[in-house]
Amino acid sequence: MDKSIFSREYEIFLRRLREARARAGLTQVQLAENLGQTQSFVSKCERGERRLDLVEVRAFCGAIGISFPRFVAAVDKEIAVLG
Repeated sequence: MDKSIFSREYEIFLRRLREARARAGLTQVQLAENLGQTQSFVSKCERGERRLDLVEVRAFCGAIGISFPRFVAAVDKEIAVLG
């Protein structure tokens, strides 16, 4: 398993995270405020410059207003297609 933050799997995760924020109608600034973070933190996370752990992903989901289990399941489903 590739451990690079630039693996295809991580790219899928990041794309899904950005799409979820956009679908919620949130800017990076608004998401950052919901998280109690800065816009640059959100930007670095979304670009893959800062790798997120499970607890942080859960916080992102909460701040976006989406179900954490559903988000993870959707990412997992898309990654599974890769084989």
